[in-house]
Amino acid sequence: MAKAKPFKGASKSSKKPVSLVVKAAGAQDVIVVGDFNQWNEAGTRLAKSGDGEWKVTLSLEPGEYQYRLKVDGEWRDHAEAQKRVPNPYGSENCVLVVG
Repeated sequence: MAKAKPFKGASKSSKKPVSLVVKAAGAQDVIVVGDFNQWNEAGTRLAKSGDGEWKVTLSLEPGEYQYRLKVDGEWRDHAEAQKRVPNPYGSENCVLVVG
């Protein structure tokens, strides 16, 4: 019996699902904006999951990504971010590390 050959057009993606959880009790809208979405201010919307938490799962290649949060239209830090870097606006960007 012949061995099956891999489909030539197929390629393994090295993207990984990465969950981002933000605590923002009382918020009406939470968006993440970063270099993974070209700093588009429309960003990626998080879904309210209860107990003041908002969640989203991003599909990202391994590496480091800078981001900021917009909570009800205002720029905010992500309190749970373990790494930060200065940005040109006098504040800091959070860094998401994907292994």
